[in-house]
Amino acid sequence: MRNKIKEIALSRIERLFNLAIKMLKERPDLSQRYIEIARKIAMRARVRMGKEKRMLICRHCKRFIFPGVSSRVRLQPRREPHIVITCLYCGKYMRRPLRRERHGETAG
Repeated sequence: MRNKIKEIALSRIERLFNLAIKMLKERPDLSQRYIEIARKIAMRARVRMGKEKRMLICRHCKRFIFPGVSSRVRLQPRREPHIVITCLYCGKYMRRPLRRERHGETAG
C-alpha cells in the first residue's frame, strides 16, 4: 500500500513539474502554484523529488526557478569548479560542485 502511494505521488509531482515548465512563459503565477502543490505532495507522501527537480526550486525562498527565466546559471572554475545558480526572486545563490570526489583513493 505504501509503495502505491509513493508511486502515485511521484507521477503527480512529475506531471505538475511538466505543467509548470510549460506554463512558465504565459502564466508564471500558475507555474509557481504547481510547484507549491508538488512540494506539498512530496512532503505529505514522504517522497524525495529527483535531483533535477530539486535544482529547479530555490532553497531559500522555495520558488520555481528556471534557468534563463527566473535564475542565472554561471560556471566558476576557481577553487573547486562549481555551478552557481542565482535566484532572481530572492537574490540568493546555490552552489553545486562539478566534480565528484572519488571514494577509496589514498593521497600519496
